[in-house]
Parts: sequence; structure tokens; C-alpha cells
Amino acid sequence: MMPRTRLAAALILAMAFLFCLRSESWDPCVQVVPNISYQCMELNLYKIPDNIPTSTKILDLSFNHLNHLNSHSFSNFPELQMLDLSRCEIQMIEDDAYQGLNHLSTLILTGNPIQSLALGAFSGLSSLQKLVAVETNLASLEDFPIGHLKTLKELNVAHNLIHSFKFPEYFSNLPNLEHLDLSNNKIQNIYHEDLKVLRQMPLLNLSLDLSLNPLDFIEPGTFKEIKLNELTLRSNFNSTHVMKICIQGLAGLKINRLVLGEFKNERILKSFDTSVLEGLCNLTFEQFRIAYFSKFPRSDTGLFNCLVNVSAISLLSLNVDSLEALPKDYRWQHLELTNCNFKQFPTLKLNSLKKFVFIGNKGMSTFIEFELPNLQFLDLKRNHLSFKGCCSRTNFGTTKLKHLDLSFNDVITMNSNFLGLEQLEHLDFQHSNLKQANDFSVFLSLRNLRYLDISYTNTRVVFHGIFVGLVSLQTLKMAGNSFQNNLLPDIFTELTNLTILDLSKCQLERVSQMAFHSLPKLQVLNMSHNKLLSLDTLPYKPLHSLQILDCSFNRIMESKEQELQHLPRSLALLNLTQNDFACVCEHQSFLQWVKDQRQLLVGAEQMMCTQPLDMQDMPVLSFRNATCQMNKMIISVSVLTILLVSVAGALVYKFYFHLMLLAGCKKYGRGESTYDAFVIYSSQDEDWVRNELVKNLEEGVPPFQLCLHYRDFIPGVAIAANIIQEGFHKSRKVIVVVSQHFIQSRWCIFEYEIAQTWQFLSSRAGIIFIVLQKLEKSLLQQQVELYRLLNRNTYLEWEDSVLGRHIFWRRLRKALLDGKPWKPEGTADADSRQQEATTST
Repeated sequence: MMPRTRLAAALILAMAFLFCLRSESWDPCVQVVPNISYQCMELNLYKIPDNIPTSTKILDLSFNHLNHLNSHSFSNFPELQMLDLSRCEIQMIEDDAYQGLNHLSTLILTGNPIQSLALGAFSGLSSLQKLVAVETNLASLEDFPIGHLKTLKELNVAHNLIHSFKFPEYFSNLPNLEHLDLSNNKIQNIYHEDLKVLRQMPLLNLSLDLSLNPLDFIEPGTFKEIKLNELTLRSNFNSTHVMKICIQGLAGLKINRLVLGEFKNERILKSFDTSVLEGLCNLTFEQFRIAYFSKFPRSDTGLFNCLVNVSAISLLSLNVDSLEALPKDYRWQHLELTNCNFKQFPTLKLNSLKKFVFIGNKGMSTFIEFELPNLQFLDLKRNHLSFKGCCSRTNFGTTKLKHLDLSFNDVITMNSNFLGLEQLEHLDFQHSNLKQANDFSVFLSLRNLRYLDISYTNTRVVFHGIFVGLVSLQTLKMAGNSFQNNLLPDIFTELTNLTILDLSKCQLERVSQMAFHSLPKLQVLNMSHNKLLSLDTLPYKPLHSLQILDCSFNRIMESKEQELQHLPRSLALLNLTQNDFACVCEHQSFLQWVKDQRQLLVGAEQMMCTQPLDMQDMPVLSFRNATCQMNKMIISVSVLTILLVSVAGALVYKFYFHLMLLAGCKKYGRGESTYDAFVIYSSQDEDWVRNELVKNLEEGVPPFQLCLHYRDFIPGVAIAANIIQEGFHKSRKVIVVVSQHFIQSRWCIFEYEIAQTWQFLSSRAGIIFIVLQKLEKSLLQQQVELYRLLNRNTYLEWEDSVLGRHIFWRRLRKALLDGKPWKPEGTADADSRQQEATTST
């Protein structure tokens, strides 16, 4: 009992020890890129793992329990470039914690409740460009020890407790700072003194985000002569009055892009009036974006009075139903209208407009022609628009258009071939319903087009000249369409500059051998999600520049060995995953090729067998050729055995009765025979046998006992058995009555063949042939062996005459007496009596 108690105690102690061990003992970090990138997220680590190589450049330690960063905590990783310490419960960072990380460019400290931050906490980070300190309990920029980070470009201190907008003096030591995110802090007031550093040391490329700060006041003149790249003010104001005052406080600001508005889920203002934006007239800016004002004034173009001279304007999710009243002298070059509730398509007349983006405005259904003579870029996607006629210069009022996006709309009827739009370089119709695109050479005039997307447009390619004219095309996407007879024909003849081609999800079953012969520059070909049954590589042979071929998600079972030689030498990546590979010996050359080409194949480890059943869902790489060699030997032996058994069976079947005869010969041996002769004859000749043969032989002197099937065969026994056992084995002789009926009877021929075997086995001349009538030579030659025997042996020929009968019976009795045991006395008398009987007959 005592040993069991000790054993239980030992087990309990061992379990307790394992439970107390740190998780890093058995939860290793994920090796994303060997020796380069490691992910140690959510492993309950209390210290930095020791088993990570010193060559690591990217390290993710987020969601662990590091708590305290000591001096030189990361000295083992001198090559580190990105370090993620998000939500690691870090409360204290000591001096020189990151010392030695001279190559670190990105440091993420999001979500750490930092209580103590040493002045030298960030020392040694001589290459740091991005510092993210979101949700770190930071109360002031003044106390943030980053003044020595001269390479810093992006500083994100959003979601903290910062109350003051004052830029610390150390900002003058950050000449490369381009982005400062102060969103979602506690800043309420902005004063002139706060931007003193920016006046002394301007940061001309600085983008400043003050969104979600509860702004109440901006002192007038604060931003005078200040230059910024971008300023974002979203969801900052609790009333339109406060917003108006703060915008006026921006007077004198020179900025490239100004963003105003609210967020979709952070809407504060309940109303909006035109006067709010009057203060914008005192700013100098190039781009303006306004978003998510729910009570935006409708059809009031007065609110744009201060935006006459901007080059780009963007309206996002505003309740604007009309822009027709805009004056032509507006200098807008770029106009973006996204998710606004327009009741009808805006018929703009802005001579300066070069780029027009109109996305996701679902309040109208029909496209209306407009006049924009200098338009070069037009994006009309996701509007559910219908185009009754497309596309030509009259639709858009310009001949300068280079980019046209009509994707994700409704029905687009193609009834012109882009007359007046010959400068187009980019054309996108994806997920719109194209009509009549297959009736004529729609794209004939687009000789400058470089990008064309007609994916998922319900296009069924029947017309082989559909792409005629696209001599400059570089990218063609036509996924999700179909082809006549599910065959990819030669339709790319003129696309000699094509580099990217997407034919995925086109229900293709076959590819014409000449389909790609005119695409020498093609680099990327997507044939995935089709119905290809084999990897026929011959069509790809002319693609001398092909680098990426995707044939995943097809029904490919294998590829013939000689076809694999046609893959272009330039090919760098081949994707064959998600196919129906048959891992059988018949395809072993292809399966071996897969193993040999692991470097070429994308996700070779994910290539799975679908048949046979015992290999289903097993990796193709697990197939072993040795199994096939063993199987070949087994199959060869099995085939040979089956062949021998089959031959033996056939021989036994063919000579079954002969074997029975052989067995009977051994059984009966040389014993006394019951019958003098067994008579083989056709049933058609039975009258002659009964009236002539039986009567003269059995009733004559000496009498002979004949075996006749109708009389002597045993009832209930098979005919063949009776023939062998009763006929041959118990008879001294065999009489064969040859006639025309005999030759035409299968049973007679069968009995005759058995008789030959019987004669061979008994080693005596026991067959007596009787020919009843003259037989045609051609008929007799049908039985070759019988014909030869009759030619080589003496036979009896029946003649129905007195002399003929006498000679016939005399010769027949003599043949039957041969070998018959007989007493010498009375022989002469018997002969004379027989002669008299014959004469009388």
C-alpha cells in the first residue's frame, strides 16, 4: 500500500510542476518566415522567449503578460525592424529598454496601461519611423520622451488623456514628422501659443488628425501662416454654432487637404446650415472632403461659395439630391460623390473637371448624358444604372476620356464601338450585364486600351472577333463568363501585348491548341475554377514569358508525361491545388513529377488525392512509387496465374469428355466387352440401321450384339455419359454410319470425335466406316478430319443390289469377327448358313 501512496504523491507533484511552468515551455512561437518573422501572440508569456533566433526582423508579442520592460530587454534581436507589444499589460518601461535596436522602424505599444515611462525609455532607436502609443494613459505630449527620434515620421497617440494641443519644444527636433494622430483625446481649446514650434520650425508635410476631440474653441489667428498637408476634423463639435466658430478660427491656414464631417457611428450634429462653412473662405486649400452630415441642406449650392477655387472636392454620405445649379466657372478638377441620395443622375457642366467619381448612389436607375469636355477619369461603379446605349463621345461629352469604370451596374447595351473615345486606356464593366457585346467588334477603335475587365457580365463568347482592335491591351479579365461548347477558342489573335489574363470560373472543359499562340508577352494566366479534366500543357507552350499559371479548383486528375515537357521554361509558379488527383499507379509519372517540382508548385502540400478511396484526402506527396513496383509484380503473377488457369479450364472444358473416356479406359481396362460394336448414326438414318444393320448382324450367324442408343442407353443418365460408358467402354468396335445427315449433325460429329479418342486410347483399329450413299466432295470436306480418314482408310460402301449386299455383309462380318473370341468348330457351317441368309435377303 505504501508504494502506491508514494507513486500518487509523485504524480501530483509532477502535475503541479508542469502546471506552474510558463507557457513558453510548450507553446512555441509561430514561425511565419524562417529566421525572419515570428508570431508569439496570446501565448500567456511572462518573458521574451529565448528560442527565437537573433536574425529575427519581425516579432509579434501582442496579448501577453510582459508587465515590466527592463533595460536591454531586446538586445538579443539586433536585426529587429518591427516590434508589436500591443496589450501586453506593460506598466513600466525602464531606461534603454530598446537599446541595441538600431534597425527598428516600427514600434507598437497599443493598449498598455503604462504608469512609469523613463526619460531614456526610447533611447537607442536611431531608425524609428513609426511609433504607435494608442491607449497608453498618456496625459501630455510634454512628458513623452521622444525628442531624440529624428527619423520619426508617424506618431499615433490616439485614444489617450491628452488635454492640451500645445506642441512641445522637442517637435523642432522631429523634422521628418509627417503624420500626427491626436484623435479621440480630451482637447477642448486650441490657442495661438500652442503652435509656436510650428511657426519656428515648419513641418510642411505634416498631416494632423484631431477627430473625436470635444473642441469648443479655436483662437482666431492660431493657424495664421501655418502650413499643413492635411487637417482632419470629424465628430468634433456638439453644435453647428461651435463648428462655425472653430472653422473661423482656422483663418490663415494654408493646407493641401481639409477633411470635415462626422463618422457613420459617431454623429453629433442634429442640423446643418449653409453659414457653417463661411469661414472656409479665409483658408487656402486645394482639396476638401466633407462626410456624414445627416441634415445636409438640399439643393443649396451656396454652401460651395467658398470652394470655388479648390481643385478637388469630395462629398461622402450627404443628403444632396441635386448639383445642377453649379456655375460653370468653378475650378474643380476632381469631384467625388459617394453614397449620396441623388434622385437623378447629375447633369454637370463643369469645363474644368478632369476626374469625376460617382459611387454607390442608388437613388436613380437611368444614366443621363452629360457634357464634361475635359473629363479624363470617370468612375460610375455601384450605382445600379442602366445604359440604353454605350459607349461613345455623346454619352459623356468628351473625347479625352482615359479611364471609364461602369462596374457593378445594371444592364449596359453595347450599340456603338466607342467612337470619339479612342484615348481610353482603362475600361471596367465587371458585374454589369452586358448586352450585344458579342454581335460585332465592340472594341475595334480602342487601340490605346491597356486594361479591360468584363468579368461576370453574362457574356457568352461566340463571336471570335470580340477582341479585335485591342492591340495595346495588357490586362484582360473575363472571369465568370462562358464559351460556346465550353471550349476556349483562338480569340486573342491581336492581343500581342497582353501580360495578364484571367479566365477563371468560365466553365471551360477544353482549351484549343492555338488559344494562346499569339501571346508571347503573357506573364500571368488564371485558369482556376473551371472544369478542366487534365493538365494539357501544349496550349501553354507558346507562352515564352509566362511566370504564373493558376489551374486550381478544376477537375484535373493527371497529366501525361510527354505533355509536362511543354510547360514554358519561364514559369515560376504553378497552382494545381483543389483538383481531383487520382493517386494510382497508372499516373505515377505525373505524381513523381509533382514531387520533383515542389519549388514550382504553389501549395504542393495542399494537393490532395480524391481517388482511390483508400487514398482520399491524402497528400499527393505521400504517394510512393515503390508500391507500384510491388503492385506490378503482383499483377503480373496474378495475370499469369489467371491466364494459366483459364487455359487449363478451357482445355478441360474442350476435352472434358475425352478425359472421361480416358478415365473409363483405366477403369474397364482390357476386360470382356458387352457389345461387339457401338453404332454411331444420324437419327435420319435410323430406318436403315433397324431394318438392315440390326436385322442382319444380330439375327445372322454368327450373331453380333450391337449397342444402340435408343435401346441400350440407361435412362436418367446424361447422354454424353451413356455414349462414353455404355457405348465406347463396353464395345469392341465402333460402327460409324456416314451419310449426308451424319455430316450435318453436331451430335454425330461429337460422337465421331470421341470415337477417334477411344481408338487412340485403346490402341487398336476399332472404327468401321459405312458410307450409305455417294457424298458430295464439297459436303464431305466440311469435316476435314473425317475426309482425310476416309481417303486414307478402307471403308464399306452400301449398295442396294444382290451382289453389292453379299459383298457388303461379308466384309462387315469379317471386320467384326476381328478380335472376337469364337469356337473353331461349326465355323464353316455358320458361314454357309450366313451366306444363304444373305442370298435370301
